[in-house]
Amino acid sequence: MQFDDVILGRRSIRGYKPDPVPKELIAEIIGLAMRAPSSMNTQPWNFYVITGEPLDRIRAGNTERMVAGIPQSREFRTGQAFAGKHRDRQVGVAKQLFSAMGIERDNMEKRQDWVLRGFRQFDAPVCVIITYDRVLDGSDDTPFDCGAVATALVNAAWSRGLGAVINSQGIMQSPVVREHAGIADDQVIMKSIALGWPDETFPANAVVSERKSVEEATVFVGFET
Repeated sequence: MQFDDVILGRRSIRGYKPDPVPKELIAEIIGLAMRAPSSMNTQPWNFYVITGEPLDRIRAGNTERMVAGIPQSREFRTGQAFAGKHRDRQVGVAKQLFSAMGIERDNMEKRQDWVLRGFRQFDAPVCVIITYDRVLDGSDDTPFDCGAVATALVNAAWSRGLGAVINSQGIMQSPVVREHAGIADDQVIMKSIALGWPDETFPANAVVSERKSVEEATVFVGFET
């Protein structure tokens, strides 16, 4: 693929085929992603790639604890709830997804099922958990850099025919994730990425989220009109 094809064609994938993803292909994708820039070349990121039975245990434990009402324990703070235009965009993409999936506003059963899919990492065959070195905790540069490598990873995956979605639902219960992924104490869990071969028959996979315009997002200074 050309670079523009990857950037313009990529979309978040929330429905996957059960087919396994070769370890060698994942390693290749991570190698590409690690060319992402980082502050003063600190490269704070690490990756835990999980599949099979360990991933099933994470899915089950995460879901059971969330359904039981155990407070979420994400290690990277969530901040305040979105409001204003940011909340509007959040609601907007939810409406797109629910419409594609035929989930009506008052169908609480289907809405709950959709939430549970997120806790299960969308049933993807692979989960990539991005962590950063705890010694860097408190640095604003570090999560910025991890965001860059996450973006590079999903784009690299798309260029190889794989789908992915960056999410937090699958790591809401960090003790479960730590136990079954074997995450070292010197690491902070930041994000998870569901990864696998896209199921093209899954309606939500066709959703392309809306983007604000360059004019809305950009201020040009010192340019001639």
